[in-house]
Amino acid sequence: MGETFSQLGSQGDENKPILRPAAAIVSKAARYASDGGSKLFSSCAPCERAAGASFVTCPTCQGNGEIPRELEKQLVALIPYGDQRLKPRHTKLSVFLAVLICLVMAALIVFFLFPRSIAVQPAGLNSSTVALDEADIRLNITNVLNISNSNYYPITVTQLTTEVLHLSLMVGQVSSSLLFHIGPLASEQIFYEVANKIGDENTYKICSWQKINVHHVLLHIQGTLTCTYLSHSEQVVFQSYEYVDCRGNTSVPHSLAPHPP
Repeated sequence: MGETFSQLGSQGDENKPILRPAAAIVSKAARYASDGGSKLFSSCAPCERAAGASFVTCPTCQGNGEIPRELEKQLVALIPYGDQRLKPRHTKLSVFLAVLICLVMAALIVFFLFPRSIAVQPAGLNSSTVALDEADIRLNITNVLNISNSNYYPITVTQLTTEVLHLSLMVGQVSSSLLFHIGPLASEQIFYEVANKIGDENTYKICSWQKINVHHVLLHIQGTLTCTYLSHSEQVVFQSYEYVDCRGNTSVPHSLAPHPP
């Protein structure tokens, strides 16, 4: 790589610089040639060793030359402008594929995690029991709810609140905590029981008189179902109207009960 140090032999040599100018070092140090622009070759002239000097192998000369240890961290490797290593192949294609993959993954995440509706549909009366007091009608009914989960993840039913109205008066109420799990894209049924007390005089006559053939009362059922999913809570409101036979006990499902004449 060129002579770097010079021995001090006379008084006039003291004024000479120890290191040669940078231009002389660079011109004599390396000669670069490229084969087709893809490989880089360099040749370094052997350095003339000075007494007591320390040398290391030149990192850019492919082991053909040496440089002073003091200049190891100061020399910079030169790469021709037309070298292929400065022009990575398929850069635009790689960037396009990376962006496309990110967009597809984001779209899939939004599609599967986007909240969808939870359908709650009353399925009607399952069974009922009637007890007549001196002035009141005690009517216990068991109803059915159909719950459909349209999401791609499971949900949990945590609470059910129901009110039963007769002639715009609340005759029964129930609020219960649940821990009912429904899988993704699945449907389940929930049975709930409500105890009602009807004190209307005309309704009592309808249910107690033997001469009346039809003994039905109309109940307005409304309620709220609380569901949780993905650390989110949602309330679904439902309502229905049910005709209940208040004359005799019907402990069998409503669909199998005999119809009044």
